[in-house]
Amino acid sequence: METQGLDKVILKEKFSQIQDHWNPRIVGELNGQQVKLAKFLGPFDWHHHEHEDEFFMVIKGEFELHLRDKVVTLRPGEFMIVPRGVEHKPVANVEAEVLMFEPASTVNTGNLEHSDRTRKDLERL
Repeated sequence: METQGLDKVILKEKFSQIQDHWNPRIVGELNGQQVKLAKFLGPFDWHHHEHEDEFFMVIKGEFELHLRDKVVTLRPGEFMIVPRGVEHKPVANVEAEVLMFEPASTVNTGNLEHSDRTRKDLERL
């Protein structure tokens, strides 16, 4: 089996290349899933994903995941999976570096597919 081009991903280096917020970048792919990184700051929009579950893991900072019936604060080393169809709104009062794992078909704004925050053609780092 060939391993040429197979390199480890150093999250600190990848996050240093991200200068904006709410704009996910692809850092890996496996089995139809994508590993994405983004920096969060401020509130995002309420949305849901009809067909995809979402995995959010905080690497640095923290953010709140607002759900219709509660708010969950995620800190470094913590993750949460939001099942498909569940409305959610990430809010970062301080900058957060977040790793996401989700199907390649997932659009960051879910059912708000035509929002000014929608990112469809994601940059690869």
